[in-house]
Formats: sequence, structure tokens, C-alpha cells
Amino acid sequence: MHTDKHEWFLIQSGLGDAALNMALDEALLEAMPRLGKPVLRFYGWTERAASFGYFQKFSDIERTTLLRPLVRRPTGGGLVPHDADWTYSLAFPTSHEWYATNAVESYRRVHAWIQAAFAQMNIPTELAACCRKSAPGQCFVGYEKFDVLWQGRKIAGAAQRRNKLGLLIQGSVQPPPLSLQRGDWEAAMREAGVKMFRAQWTEWKPDDALAARGEELVGQKYSQKDYNEKR
Repeated sequence: MHTDKHEWFLIQSGLGDAALNMALDEALLEAMPRLGKPVLRFYGWTERAASFGYFQKFSDIERTTLLRPLVRRPTGGGLVPHDADWTYSLAFPTSHEWYATNAVESYRRVHAWIQAAFAQMNIPTELAACCRKSAPGQCFVGYEKFDVLWQGRKIAGAAQRRNKLGLLIQGSVQPPPLSLQRGDWEAAMREAGVKMFRAQWTEWKPDDALAARGEELVGQKYSQKDYNEKR
């Protein structure tokens, strides 16, 4: 079947618990060789929670935040609170140009996309030119180069994992204290994706194989204390 190289899948997952949210992102990365197209997934949280980077120490994290549950992400990065944020993930197969970029460039690119989406909503933001030291391991205290800033405060960060299957980016937007609707931001992201990357959006619901793998990863990994506290 011929498919356009600019076709992207769009998944509107709605709300999920912490374990399922992480499991579906990892399942998407695993599915990249089969799907062969980039995927943008929007999702929310049924509970207040915090995710933390794959390489972080659990003992450090549990002292840093009162949010529970705590779930270890399949990507790196620091602690991210999920109590009022807008979360998304992007997955790319190895054949896609994003996969060939280095980590700094893919980080810059995704945040330029978010910046463009906010610009369409008439909200000026900027990409950080350099860094501001944060408390150890806390993603939204201080900022890194190319994070999205609003009035000097970080409002978007991301973490990545690139392996032989593809590239996974997990991102969080902590919206500025304005009267904003998440749906308007998601629409702006889709529109900015068309302008910047010539994305042709195809709404897609996870097929049975992806859903089953997500549930398997929930049971084996993301709901398990041994995994979340393994280091």
C-alpha cells in the first residue's frame, strides 16, 4: 500500500493512570518498525502523579515531591509533576528524518514546534538560550537550553529515548496562568505541525496489538514496585 511520507498518526488517548500512560508510550516505541510512521499522542492523567527519569534514583525522588504515585519513565530527564500539565508523546521510526538528528536537535525541534503552537494562540514564548541551575533532578525548577520559557519561566520540557526501534519523546507543558483550553493548544500543535513539517494527520486508535502490549507492560513493569524503585 502506498503511503505519503508526510502522513503522521494522531492519537487522542484521553485520561489514563500513571502506569498505563508510560506503558503506552513504550509500546508505541516498540511498534515503530511495524507502524512505519511518526505518531503524536496527546494524553492526560486520571490522578495527580509524578514521573521521573529512567536513570534517576527513587530515594532522591520520593524525598523531592509529595505527589503519588511515582512512576519511572522509559525516557531520561528529571522529575515532572502531573497535576495540571498537558502531556504528549512523539514516536518516530528509524526511517524518519527526526531519528537521524542528534538529541540536542530533536529537543530543539520539538520545542520550536511548541513555541509555534503558542504563537498561534497569541502567546509569546521563547526558547532558552542557555541554562539556569535547578534543584537536583527537578525538571521544572530552572531550565535547560531550548526549553520553552514564558516570561522567563519554564513551561515545557521533554525527555527522549533513541534505540534500534526508533525515537520516543515524552513531553510536558505546564501551561501559563492564563485562560487557556487544552483543546485549543492541541489544535494549534496540529496546525503548526502542518506548517513546519507538512504533517498530514490521520486520527488513529491503538490497534489490538498495541493495546495488548500496553496492558502487558502495565502488569510486568510500570505498576510494579520493583521496577519503579529499582535504583
